[in-house]
Amino acid sequence: MSDVTLRLFDPDDTDWLVDQHGLHYAREEGFDDSFGPLVRSILDGFVADHDPACERGWIAEAVGQRLGSIFCVRHDATTAKLRLFLLVPEARGLGVGRMLLGQCMGFAQEAGYGGMTLWTHESHRAACALYARTGWRLAGAKPVHSFGCDLVEQTWIYRF
Repeated sequence: MSDVTLRLFDPDDTDWLVDQHGLHYAREEGFDDSFGPLVRSILDGFVADHDPACERGWIAEAVGQRLGSIFCVRHDATTAKLRLFLLVPEARGLGVGRMLLGQCMGFAQEAGYGGMTLWTHESHRAACALYARTGWRLAGAKPVHSFGCDLVEQTWIYRF
């Protein structure tokens, strides 16, 4: 998809991101309606408190249509945290995820972080495969009951 561009997240993207996360995870994972408020709280916190020198969010777009998102936030002094990585169904398999992940990781390295971490679920197989292909390492997994579902939470790490 050669016409895809990445732009910085704008607070006006919040409602779209909350809606897309809620729709996607309800449809594809069976999540209940507690997931949307979590996404909103993450975005509200980002809008209120992020430091643009070391924290950013991006929106992928093509022809004015939003296709996905990814965020890099501070986890601690040396580690960035990847958050809110999402692709709409029509953007999957076109390299948009690789583009977003590359942007996020490149920014984290340029911002001086020594590594990154992320939290996900093993059911997100395409994202987990992308993490593994790009050098991330699965650091832990545990069964949980979250968002009305039995899931396996995963923590992944990457070192620059």
